[in-house]
Amino acid sequence: MTSQSLILDINEIKKCLPHRYPMLLIDRIEELCLGESAVGIKNVTINEPFFQGHFPSKPIMPGVMIVEAMGQTAAVVVSKTMDIKEKGGLVYFMSMDDVRFRKLVEPGDVLRLCVKKDRNRENVWRFKGEAYVNQSLVTEATFTAMIVM
Repeated sequence: MTSQSLILDINEIKKCLPHRYPMLLIDRIEELCLGESAVGIKNVTINEPFFQGHFPSKPIMPGVMIVEAMGQTAAVVVSKTMDIKEKGGLVYFMSMDDVRFRKLVEPGDVLRLCVKKDRNRENVWRFKGEAYVNQSLVTEATFTAMIVM
């Protein structure tokens, strides 16, 4: 689409996604290349509701929440590229493949969520995602989403 890199704050993200607290899992988009890729940021705090039960004596971010954060970052790419929120559309997960959890994510960590389009055909988009804390890979996945209008 375009090689222009965009930065989005939380208010711009909320214009792209229907998610709200406690399910809105990205705080900022540091890089956005329309139709191609994005880098999202999630500041992991002890105040996250899932830490109350996962696990109280050793709080770690559930892996499915990390993958969800990657999916939300990818949904911003799709939303901004296709203006789907303006058209009343939503992005839904269809599949998650080759998911690997490499390291624990704990309160105080900053997740860097890197997603890149693998391919898309009409309303189906496939992304490869990687999540990092500092420079360490913590999670990777390939996932597919469908846009429903």
